[in-house]
Amino acid sequence: MSGVQTKTRGSGPHAEQRLVTSGASLDRARLALVMIHGRGGGPEDMVGLADHLALPDVAVFAPQAAGRSWWPDSFLAPLEANEPGLSSGLSVVSNLLDDLNEQGFGPEQVALVGFSQGACLAIEAAARLARPFRAVAALSGGLVGTGETGGAPRADLYDRPAKTFDYDGQLSDVPVLIGCHEQDPHIPLARVRESAKVLGTMGAKVDTLVIPGAGHGIIAEEAAWLRKHLNKA
Repeated sequence: MSGVQTKTRGSGPHAEQRLVTSGASLDRARLALVMIHGRGGGPEDMVGLADHLALPDVAVFAPQAAGRSWWPDSFLAPLEANEPGLSSGLSVVSNLLDDLNEQGFGPEQVALVGFSQGACLAIEAAARLARPFRAVAALSGGLVGTGETGGAPRADLYDRPAKTFDYDGQLSDVPVLIGCHEQDPHIPLARVRESAKVLGTMGAKVDTLVIPGAGHGIIAEEAAWLRKHLNKA
């Protein structure tokens, strides 16, 4: 796709990885969709989801994580356990957004979508960067957080301690979706609800979709939410 890097930019291990592009060309695209894959996945997984959305006037950008994982431990682990992966992933997203801005896509013309580990990276990037995104969707994910509380492990956080969520900016009126199965093996419902609360205090319009039962995947209601907010005039 003309005018776009073919490798990720940023710092750390996720720089100089593949950047897969799909969908509309830059000169014809109405929106840009940044899609972040989960642990063990790849950009092609997210391109497949974009194809399913059937939005022919949207340009898709899907970065590849080094080793197919943005960080080694659970997103619930202490921050230092997931460095330098976390900071590197955030730098890749930030640089890609800057590149899109240089290509004429304002913040309101860019949506950020992730699945699983990529969902955690997506909404963490949204909270830290605090831009007026077109939409942000975390499909099975929650905020990573900015620090440690020093508290005891909690059963509702899968025996991990709580985190702090100290973000400086605002996400005024940005549509945000956080979807998760009620008994997701990787994403505790307590973190989903806390993430929704934190993003709400930042001004985002948060929709939380709690899917009954156990599971870890994308469902039709999440795809419908994306279509609605990407098609909205």
